[in-house]
Amino acid sequence: MARTQKSTRKFRSKQEGRTKLKPQDWTLGLAVVHPKAAAVDVGNSEHWVAVPPHLDPEPVRRFGCFTADLLALDDILSARGIRVFLVNARDTKNLPGRKSDIQECPWVLKLHVYGLLRNSFRPEEEILRMRTYWRQRQQHIGDASRCIQHMQKALTQMNVQLANAISDLSGSTGQAIIAALLGGERDPQRLAKTAGSGGAG
Repeated sequence: MARTQKSTRKFRSKQEGRTKLKPQDWTLGLAVVHPKAAAVDVGNSEHWVAVPPHLDPEPVRRFGCFTADLLALDDILSARGIRVFLVNARDTKNLPGRKSDIQECPWVLKLHVYGLLRNSFRPEEEILRMRTYWRQRQQHIGDASRCIQHMQKALTQMNVQLANAISDLSGSTGQAIIAALLGGERDPQRLAKTAGSGGAG
């Protein structure tokens, strides 16, 4: 009996503690992380931009994709002290019912204001420039290799077996023989002299 009265008092104390809580204590509010934020929905022919209403009387705007439009967009963001984040689009596709870019912008803006979007990694300008050079170099090497393969295939179809005589068609010897062939030379002896001693490319 004493155990029952003790449990009853404990239950009543919990109930009294719950009744003292205010309704707003049960709500989960989100703190504003980025008060000066903006959202840019990048499209193929146009970009839609949304900013908080207290920063601009026209919170949602449309910009074109040309250089003058991008410069105007940059001026607006810079004048309001807005920092640019590069966000993965997959992080913004969690709300159904948004059918247009105009509806997408305020949603992305709300996510960014509350700090729910992550800034993607973007290297420094020097690293980006070096990476561009490196990728362009790799592309040139690949293009040159494909061209050499086309040249080798064309020579084989004409039964000009240079691969059996020289090791590298793109070397100085190979290029000299190809130049002689393009110049009209067909004498094997003269072509052999062009190859030089040993026939190494």
